[in-house]
Amino acid sequence: MITGLSHVSIAVPDLEAAAKRLKEIYGLSVGAPKVNEEQGVRLAYVELPNARIELMEPARPGSPISNFLQRNPAGGIHHFCLNVDDLAAAAARITAKGARVLGEGRESRNVHGERIAFVHPKDFLGALVELEEHKGGMRDEGGGMRAEG
Repeated sequence: MITGLSHVSIAVPDLEAAAKRLKEIYGLSVGAPKVNEEQGVRLAYVELPNARIELMEPARPGSPISNFLQRNPAGGIHHFCLNVDDLAAAAARITAKGARVLGEGRESRNVHGERIAFVHPKDFLGALVELEEHKGGMRDEGGGMRAEG
């Protein structure tokens, strides 16, 4: 079951320049960068009360974000992410209704170690959607989990 919005992800050509701009113009603080080797991205988050903004830059040539920036050199929204309570069940439910989950069933995890999967854009109104598993909690501002209550 979908339980909420996790984040909106923006591909940027320069993570430090993007963080500086968000701070200078909007007063938003960007957390420390992390690298997801599996996905070939370097990323950092702006923590908001109800969701996060994820900034991503390529960590290697040929990564999906590198390819996205070749088509969109200034960057832009890459995907948005929905929280689910059980990734396998959510993927099975939408697949049974005709949606395509990318990655051919391979398990994938984000930088926080949570299970994730992507839904083909043609199956969600033209938007790339990430599903992120959160069992029984919400992420706190430090990236850990806190109990709902």
